[in-house]
Amino acid sequence: MFIRQTKPAGGFQLSRTLQYTLIDGIRCYSPSKLQEYADYPDAGFDVTEENAATSFWITSRNRLFHHLVMKSLHRTGGHRLLEIGCGNGDLLRRLSEEADIHLTGSEIYLKGLKYSEAKLPLVDFIQFDVSEGVTGERFDLIAAFDVLEHIEDDRAAMANIFEMLSENGRLVLSVPQYMFLWSNLDEIVFHKRRYSRREMVRKLTDAGYVIERTTSFVFTLFPLMLVSRLFDRKLKPTADDGQALDRRVRFSGFTNALFDAVMRIDEFLIRLGLSLPFGGTLVLVAKKPSV
Repeated sequence: MFIRQTKPAGGFQLSRTLQYTLIDGIRCYSPSKLQEYADYPDAGFDVTEENAATSFWITSRNRLFHHLVMKSLHRTGGHRLLEIGCGNGDLLRRLSEEADIHLTGSEIYLKGLKYSEAKLPLVDFIQFDVSEGVTGERFDLIAAFDVLEHIEDDRAAMANIFEMLSENGRLVLSVPQYMFLWSNLDEIVFHKRRYSRREMVRKLTDAGYVIERTTSFVFTLFPLMLVSRLFDRKLKPTADDGQALDRRVRFSGFTNALFDAVMRIDEFLIRLGLSLPFGGTLVLVAKKPSV
């Protein structure tokens, strides 16, 4: 293991190139974290898997993120893609239907990797804590959807992602927005923070990125989301994280269908190139400039 200094614009980060250990056929760059579940509950992977096919939130975000990833990847002219925090592999499954993309999925915890591998045996999966260092590989696009809010040292993660991008490569990411929306749900899924647009843009530019696009998401449903989060603050937490999470994300078939239809308004407006002014999620596309 050695230390390599990187110098992103305005940067100061030392990026450590990690060595991997092969465990059950998976390259594990952060093996000590494999079953720690300190930044995301292990039950969260089970709840996601059980609701993936019907949840309006999962299906809507995957439609939008697939669009943004493909559009950004075409702009780079490259084909190597890494999804950090790929969870259960649902977005990678959509991306695997595209031709000529070399996909790598990373997850810090074993349960997510097992779910992903079962669905996508031909995709390259690695175990990796992006805040610890870099893998030594370069990618034309790196995606990180709802990941940075789980990481204590998010600045280190952003700098390490910058190091792993090829020149003119893109980072496409999403984070939960607005600390005033903080509720029991954030506690259940081990969030460290919610972001403002100004904070996120500042941290990325400090790391050397050029911001190409910012937009909010969950715009049309935002009033309902606000009321829901305010109500959630008054609920008593339960000892069972899985049960508490499931209770907050499981909806009836009618409600899921209705919310899915409403979320398509957000998707349509973002596809048109509009930047939605507010919403529960913040989405950004950032570029690593050429030297």
